[in-house]
Amino acid sequence: MSATQQTTKTILIVDDEPHVVTYLETLLQDNGYQTIAAKDGDEALEMTRAHKPDLVCLDITMPKKSGVGYYRALKEDPDLASTPVVV
Repeated sequence: MSATQQTTKTILIVDDEPHVVTYLETLLQDNGYQTIAAKDGDEALEMTRAHKPDLVCLDITMPKKSGVGYYRALKEDPDLASTPVVV
C-alpha cells in the first residue's frame, strides 16, 4: 500500500484542559493523524462508540467520569475493549 493509499488513523484526545487538547491536536495532526476530542469520560465513551478511534490519549483527573471510570467502561464493553489507550 502506498503512502497515498494508507488510511489516516484517528486518535481520541480526552482531557478537560483546552490548552492540552490544542497542543496534542497540533502535534498529532502535524504528523498525519486525524484527531477528535472529548472533555470528560462520559463524552469520551460516546465518542469512542461513535467513531471507533485507533488510539485514545487519556487524562485521568476530569469532571464527571474520570479517566479511570472511562477506562473501566471501555474495557468492559466487548466492542471497545481492544482499543489501545495511552494515559
